[in-house]
Amino acid sequence: MNLWLLLGLLVSVTASAAAPPNLVYVGTYTDRELLVPSRSNASGERSKGLYVFRFDPDTGKLTPLGLAAETPNPTYVTFSQSGRVLYAVNEIYQYQGEPTGTVSAFAIDPASGRLTFLNQVVSRGTGPCHLCVDHIGKNLLVANFGSGSVAVLPLNADGTLRPASAFAQDTGTGATARQTGPHAHSFNVSPDNRLAVAAEFGTDRLLVYRFDAAAGSLQPAEPPSVPFRPGSAPRHFSFHPNGKVAYAVNEIDNTVTVLAFDAARGALRELQTLSTLPDDFKAMNTAAEVLVHPSGRFLYASNRGLHSIAVFAIDDSGRLRLVANVPSGGRTPRGFSLDPTGRWLIAANQDTHNIAVFAIDPTTGIPAPTGQSLEVRTPTGVKFLPLPN
Repeated sequence: MNLWLLLGLLVSVTASAAAPPNLVYVGTYTDRELLVPSRSNASGERSKGLYVFRFDPDTGKLTPLGLAAETPNPTYVTFSQSGRVLYAVNEIYQYQGEPTGTVSAFAIDPASGRLTFLNQVVSRGTGPCHLCVDHIGKNLLVANFGSGSVAVLPLNADGTLRPASAFAQDTGTGATARQTGPHAHSFNVSPDNRLAVAAEFGTDRLLVYRFDAAAGSLQPAEPPSVPFRPGSAPRHFSFHPNGKVAYAVNEIDNTVTVLAFDAARGALRELQTLSTLPDDFKAMNTAAEVLVHPSGRFLYASNRGLHSIAVFAIDDSGRLRLVANVPSGGRTPRGFSLDPTGRWLIAANQDTHNIAVFAIDPTTGIPAPTGQSLEVRTPTGVKFLPLPN
C-alpha cells in the first residue's frame, strides 16, 4: 500500500474518534496606516485585534467567542508548545520612535479563549509578518518583511519573550518593482530543529541558517541560500511530515517550488516548480499561503485574484500534481489553516471580511464548503489550538 495513503487512513481513523474541541484564533489588520499611509483601510469599521472562536472537530461547527485581545496589526500568530501562550506579530513600522515592529505574548484562558497580555519585545526590524516556535519550545523566530531581517527571540519558562539573541539582515534586490530591497516573508525551523529557513520575497532566495536552539543562535549554512527564478518572490514555506521534502509558495509568479531536503547536509535542492493557477486564468493574482496536509498526501496554496485554495496531490517523491482550485468563500484568502485531524480547512478572506469553513475529502483532499461563513474585519491568518481532553 502507498505509504501516504496508509498515513491518510490512520489520520482518518484517529479523527473518527471523538476529538477535543479547538480554539481558533484569527489575526487581522487593525490599521494599515501603521504600515504606510497609501495602504490604509477603507472607511468603515475596523478590526480591533485578535478574535477567537470555538471549533468542534466532530461536526465542523465554528462558534464566535468575540474579541480575544486588542493589539495593533496582529497579522500572524502561533502558540507555545504548552498551548498556554499565544504569540502575535505586530506588523508596524515604528515603535516608540524607532523603526521596528514588535512581537507580543498573551496568556490563553482555555475556557473563554480570552487573552491576557504578558509582555512585548521589539522584532529588530520593520513590518514583522511571520513567526514560529522551535521544536523544543525555547525560541521564537520572527521574519521582518519591511526591513528584510530575521531574529531569534528566546522564551522564558513562563512563555514570556526576551530580547533577540540572534539577528540577520539581508541585502539585495529582485527583478520586479516590488523587489527594490530585501523582504523576509517567513521564517521556519526544519523538523530536526537544526536549520532555520527564511523565504526572502525581495531577493528571490531561501536563506538557510544553522540554528542552535540551546544558544538561540544563527549562522549561515553551507550553502547559505537557494536561488529561485527571478521575479518569483518566495513567500511562505512548509516542510513535509517525512522531513525529506519542503515547499515554497512564490507570490509574484504564482508558483509552488518543491525542494528535496538533505537533513544531514542541511541542503535544499529544487525538484519541481509549477503554477498554483489553472491554465486558462490570465487575470492578476498573487499567491499567499502554503500548507501540507497532516497525512502528507496533499498540499494547499491560496490564490488572491482567483480567490481560491489550490489543491495538489503529493506523490511518493514529494512532487506535485494540481488537482483543483476551490473558491475560498470570499475575496483575497491571505491565510488559511488545517485543523489537527486533517478534516477541516478555514480560509481567511481579507477583503470580504469573513472566514469560511470547509470539509476536506479524505480521498481526494479537496475542500468542500460547509456553508459556514463568519464575519471578521480584515482577517489575515487563522490558527487552530487543540484543547486538552
